[in-house]
Amino acid sequence: MRKSGAAAFPELLTGNGIIKDQVYHALREAILSGRLHAGSKVPSGRALAEMMGISRNSVIAGFERLQDEGYLITRRGAGTFVADNLPDHAISGPVASPADEAGEQVTANISPLAEILQSQRVASGAPSDALFMVGTGCVDLFPHDVWGRLLGRVWRQSRYALHTHSEPHGYQPLRRAICHYVRATRGLQCDEDQILIVNGTQQAINLTVQTLLQPGDEVWLDDPGYDGARGAFLSQRLTVRPVRADEEGMDVYDGLRRWPDAKLVFTAPSHQFPGGGTLSLARRSALLSWAAKHHVWILEDDYNGEFRYADRPLQALQGLDRHQRVIYAGTFSKMLYPAFRLGFLVVPKALIPAFEVTKYYADTGCGYLEQATLTRFINEGHYARHVRRVRKACYERRQAVTDAINQYLPELLDIVPSDSGIHLLCRMKNGVPAQTVIQAGRQCGMGMQPLARYCRPDAPQEGVLFGFAAYPAEKLTDGIRRLAEALQAQGVVTV
Repeated sequence: MRKSGAAAFPELLTGNGIIKDQVYHALREAILSGRLHAGSKVPSGRALAEMMGISRNSVIAGFERLQDEGYLITRRGAGTFVADNLPDHAISGPVASPADEAGEQVTANISPLAEILQSQRVASGAPSDALFMVGTGCVDLFPHDVWGRLLGRVWRQSRYALHTHSEPHGYQPLRRAICHYVRATRGLQCDEDQILIVNGTQQAINLTVQTLLQPGDEVWLDDPGYDGARGAFLSQRLTVRPVRADEEGMDVYDGLRRWPDAKLVFTAPSHQFPGGGTLSLARRSALLSWAAKHHVWILEDDYNGEFRYADRPLQALQGLDRHQRVIYAGTFSKMLYPAFRLGFLVVPKALIPAFEVTKYYADTGCGYLEQATLTRFINEGHYARHVRRVRKACYERRQAVTDAINQYLPELLDIVPSDSGIHLLCRMKNGVPAQTVIQAGRQCGMGMQPLARYCRPDAPQEGVLFGFAAYPAEKLTDGIRRLAEALQAQGVVTV
C-alpha cells in the first residue's frame, strides 16, 4: 500500500528523465500549486525515497537544489519545511507602476545628446538574416567544425589562463599573429606592440575619438558615409563635416577646400562605404601630406580590405604613411560572422600608452577564449584558407546579383561599378523613389537598405544597397526575380 504522503507527488511515479530532476520539479510544482503550502513540513529524504521507490541520494539532490533556490528551509532537529516567502511569488508578482506615491508618472530624464542620437539612428526595418541584408559576410561558409576543434583545445588548456585578467591591449600571441598577417597581406608597417585588440570597429572608433579629440573638434566623414561613425562622433560632441565621395573614394580636395581645420579624417580607402569607391593614389598622397603638415589624425577603416576581386588587396593607407599620422582599424566580423566582436587597431608608437589606458577604462580587455582560438585559427593557416574561399564565393555571388539585376530590373536600377566589398549600390532610374523598391522588398522578406540611411538628413540621395555575401548565387538570383515580380504587380516595372 502506498503511504499517504505519496499522493502529493504523483509526477515522480510517471515522469521521464533524471530522477533527481524529477524530484525537484515534482516538489516545486506541489509547492507552487498549493498542495504543499507555506510552512508545511516535507517528508524526510529517507521517507520520500521509500515512498517513491527511488534512491535517497536522488531525493537529497533534489532537496538541495530547492533549498539553494529558496523553496525549502531546514530547521535543525525539526526537519525540512516549505519556505514562507517563495522566490516565484517575488518574481511573478504584480509589476510596480512607474509612478510615485502621489500618482504622478515618472519621466525618463535623458540628456539632449541622447535625444540627438535617437533621432540619428535609423533601424534597418528587416531581420538581421533577411536576404540582401547589408554588412553580413559569408556566414554559411564559416568553418564550424574547425573552429569548434580549436575552441575545445583552447578550453582544455585554459585552466590557468582563466584565473587571470586579460591585458587591456590584448592577448600577446594574437597581437603577434595579426601583425605578421597584416604586414604580409595589407602592407602595413608596424610591430606587434602597436596592435591593440578591440571589440569590433565601433569600439575602435570610440577609443580613437576619446584618446585624441575634444568636444567641438571637427572631423571629416564621407557623405554618404558610415552611420555608425557619425553616431560615435556625435556621442563625443564632435563637429561632423561632410566630405563628398565619388568613384575615387573620399574627395580629399573637397575636404581641404571646405574644412581645413579638421582634427581627424575618417576614411575607408579600400572600399568607401557605401559608394564602393577606392581612394586614388593622388588623393592618398594629398591626404597624407596635409595630415603630416597640419598634425591631423587619419582613422583608416579597412573593414572590407580583403574583399577585393579584380586584383590583390591594395596596400593600406597606413603602409604609405611616413609620419605616423594614420590609425588603422581592422575587423574579423565580415570575414567570420557578425557576432564575432573582435577587431584591432594599429596605432603610432607615440600613442600606445594613451590608447592602452583608454581601452583599460572602456572594458579592461577582450575575452580570452575568442582571442586564443582566433590565434590558433590564424597561425595554423585556417584563416588564410577561409579568406581565399570566401573571396571566390563572394565574386560568384556578386556576379549573380549583377546579372540578375541586369536581366530583371534594367529599367529601374543602375549598378554603381565596384571591384570590392560585399554589397552593391544601385542608383535609381526614371525618377522612381528608392523607397518603392525597399517597400516591395520588405513585403518579400528582404533586407536591402536605402542609400538615404547613410546620408545627411538634410541631403538624402536616391539609391538601394543589396548585400550579397551571405547567400548562395541561386538564392540571390531568385530573390531579384521575386523582387521584380512584386514591382511588376505594382505597375512599377515590366518583366
